[in-house]
Amino acid sequence: MNKDFTFTIKNICFDEDYHPSDNTRITTNFANLARGNYRQENLRNTVKMIDNSFNSLAHWDNPKGDRYSIELEIISVDIDIDSSGRSFPSIEILKTNIVDHKTNKRIEGVVGNNFSSYVRDYDFSVLLLEHNKNRPEFSIPDDFGDLHGKLFKYFVNSSAYKHHFNKPPVICLSVSDNKTYHRTENQHPALGVEYQPNESSLTEQYFKKMGLQVRYFMPPNSVAPLAFHFFGDLLNDYTNLELLSTVSTMETFQKIYRPEIYNANAVAGKCYQPNLKNPDHSLTQIVYDREERSQMANEQGKFAEEHFIKPYQTVLKQWSASYVQ
Repeated sequence: MNKDFTFTIKNICFDEDYHPSDNTRITTNFANLARGNYRQENLRNTVKMIDNSFNSLAHWDNPKGDRYSIELEIISVDIDIDSSGRSFPSIEILKTNIVDHKTNKRIEGVVGNNFSSYVRDYDFSVLLLEHNKNRPEFSIPDDFGDLHGKLFKYFVNSSAYKHHFNKPPVICLSVSDNKTYHRTENQHPALGVEYQPNESSLTEQYFKKMGLQVRYFMPPNSVAPLAFHFFGDLLNDYTNLELLSTVSTMETFQKIYRPEIYNANAVAGKCYQPNLKNPDHSLTQIVYDREERSQMANEQGKFAEEHFIKPYQTVLKQWSASYVQ
């Protein structure tokens, strides 16, 4: 059964000339920025913010703060379930590359960063809502996230992934406004101060089924922690430059999308609860429609149900039951 699942990996540069492909999830961070009247200005300003952030963090041997620039690739992963040649757009992630203008070298960064998935949209926007439709109390299906988690692990262990990427992915997300985070004494030179949550979240549990652990760090110059989901040993499996490429990229996106948390005017304290209604924050110069993005997640969850979950229901159920990592 497993041999019938094949992945096709495509990449496109994210720069000021980027245009989303027809298959791109338009709820995706980068695709949302690349539409409308301010498309090119949005993209140019985003790239500049990432470069400035990276140079500020990678400040050693960098007196003018202009030694590096970050090149981003959007990685689209299509899955072919039955060897029919018909594929479904399953996952979209980002790959960072670091350009060192002093040595004229291009250093491979981290794959992962942003994470988008049609099946995840289905799980959260369709399946979870239907499961709770007539229930007095919110609950989670026992197998919630099982199929998605197995598909993701299968992809990361695939020959297609290993052919394109040298290291496992690191996915960097916002902290949850439903939890409280406590600062620890642990500090890393690139990732900054570690925080620990008071409890697990549904997102954490979902990503755990994908095989990922999570740790929370507030990087230098930041005002709030970020969630780093990873395989293996986050602090030792990646170089400082690799980690900083993720920090500068994903914190820039979060400043645009969640300015109440990541562009707040006050730094997170020892005991920190994120607040998406925090009025004391600054806005970037980049235009973004958060409400539209939320609505699109529902539509794309239904798309996944119609074009992937229902047509391949029997095959997916059999494969999931027999999957062994």
